[in-house]
Amino acid sequence: MWKLSHQHLLKYPVLLVFVVQKYTHVRQSQRGTKPYYTSRLWWCGILLMGLGELGNFAAYGFAPASLIAPLGCVSVIASAVISVVFLKETLRASDILGGALALTGTYFLVTFAPHSSPHVTANMVERSLVSWTFLIYFMFEMILFAILMYLYKCRNVKHIVIMMILVALLASVTVISVKAVSGMITETIRGSHLQLTYPIFYIMFIIMITSCAFQIKFLNQAMKMFDATEIVPINYVFFTASAVVAGILFYEEFYGLSLIYIIMFVTGCLLAFTGVFLIARARPRIKMDRVFISMGQIPGKSCTDKVQPQSDDSKYGTLASKLTCNSGIQQDEP
Repeated sequence: MWKLSHQHLLKYPVLLVFVVQKYTHVRQSQRGTKPYYTSRLWWCGILLMGLGELGNFAAYGFAPASLIAPLGCVSVIASAVISVVFLKETLRASDILGGALALTGTYFLVTFAPHSSPHVTANMVERSLVSWTFLIYFMFEMILFAILMYLYKCRNVKHIVIMMILVALLASVTVISVKAVSGMITETIRGSHLQLTYPIFYIMFIIMITSCAFQIKFLNQAMKMFDATEIVPINYVFFTASAVVAGILFYEEFYGLSLIYIIMFVTGCLLAFTGVFLIARARPRIKMDRVFISMGQIPGKSCTDKVQPQSDDSKYGTLASKLTCNSGIQQDEP
């Protein structure tokens, strides 16, 4: 249990990632056509994500994936608390109800989820990769991924569900590879057997890096098109479902678990899902000037330096110059 708590402490910086990256996209769109990956602030968001995922990586080496993934609802509750305390958002009845449901679901998850997972070794990973159960599951994922990519790229269907399913399909591969790499490193540190000499370790490491990179790519595309309050709950549900299924099929984490425990675990997941949706439902868009005012960075603040006409211009001081400077900046104001 200590390791899970430690993982949650390290995971909280991820709460800032969506806000930082969304702010970066807004600022880049207002200042010009420069790619978002040239922004230092965007890389700051990536570093925050890396810090949080480092805690996840450590936790996967000690606990089942089907237990770690659903507990991400704790970060959603924490983000709601941060919004109320620091951003001065109104505490709604749905926030209280959603938080209570999410906490109840978390209790069910911690109580009834499998608490022990098999020792992850190179031989065990190799056997699981060629098992019929995993091969059928992987083929289904590949077909679904190809269909969704066709809709997204060729048919130009830009729907948030399609984007989040693409991320979730990649996440299932990431969870499998992360747990394999973390587990083999853990076994090596314990001194039971040196796992880093097996080729499968480096294969899973490459798969982990590649799937993470594509996840970040699709998440960034989603952040440019949709608001974070829409992305967070949908991504949480799809990611959790894919991680749990991957843990069950690849690592057989539910093997030997009684039926009542499985039912209570599923109930905990449903309660957590409902709580997250209630917390994120109809939440107002984040005011970026309130978030970053302490940093002295407000979207469009430099507009007066770059767009304001010269004093000898015929538009100087006129309504046209003010409209030119202020357009697209105050749209969030009532």
